[in-house]
Amino acid sequence: MTRFAYDQFAKDFLEELLSPLGSVKAPLEIRGETRQVDVWFAPTQEGEINREELGLLGKLATTPSLFEPFRNAATPNEICTCVLKLLELRTDFQRRGHREGERIKEEDYPRLWIITPTASKTVLDGFGAKLDLKNWLPGIYFCPQFFRTALVVIHKLPKNQQTLWLRLLGKGRVQQQAIDEIEALPKTDKFRSNAMLLLSNLRTNLTQSQEQLQEEDRELIMRLSPLLTKQLQDAEELGIQQGIEQGVQQGQRMERLTMIENFFRARFGSVDEELSTIVEPMLLLSYEELTQILMQLSSLSREELLSRFGEDNS
Repeated sequence: MTRFAYDQFAKDFLEELLSPLGSVKAPLEIRGETRQVDVWFAPTQEGEINREELGLLGKLATTPSLFEPFRNAATPNEICTCVLKLLELRTDFQRRGHREGERIKEEDYPRLWIITPTASKTVLDGFGAKLDLKNWLPGIYFCPQFFRTALVVIHKLPKNQQTLWLRLLGKGRVQQQAIDEIEALPKTDKFRSNAMLLLSNLRTNLTQSQEQLQEEDRELIMRLSPLLTKQLQDAEELGIQQGIEQGVQQGQRMERLTMIENFFRARFGSVDEELSTIVEPMLLLSYEELTQILMQLSSLSREELLSRFGEDNS
């Protein structure tokens, strides 16, 4: 389903960017009638990166938060469902406080960030959502205080570096401009390669969709098609460049190793001991063979991948 492809991309993307700042669960199941929060984030005191590097997204990620991204404009019913998840999670916080004998302050309860490409005036007014331009950029509409909820309207955000990582979750021209900006980032940028990998996975999932693609989906596929090839070429070029200083073979090997491990993390969540056993055989592949395998990775199961290289090693 195309909606599933976009949902999975948004969850993977937010998890990848937010995990250096704290604990991320995507999805998170909560009590009561079975519900899932798309992305649950809990900050740690010492993240692996400075949250300012993520711009506006880093500012959102300063408190325990629910992130609910929508591919299409969130409807009133969908927004109400998100608020219900927040209230149920708030109840869980209260239970935990009673159980541990702690009094939870209002500011300690989680916030809800509903990420939607657009939102009509009727929807914003209906939920009492208003701008706070003294403290926040345009495009962030806050509901009344005790709801602890805001709508992040992507197409209303300023088009600058601060909003780049959120604009990538938009639609149409807004998303395509964000893709152009990410592609133009320095090849050494710590977020660029993983973002391009996740976009490549999105393209693969869209092309494998059983639904009839809309024109907008086909345009996005066309825009994303060169990304994976470019990413692999960039990695190879960077390996050669580093090889001039440190030894060509070692430089290429390290770049390929990093690239393979990044693909594994994006596809399977981590590089565990079992996956580590097939990294070495993959390093021995030619550039063309490795490119083909990585392009197929999003459609290969873990078992198929392990079996394939296990047979190659036997």
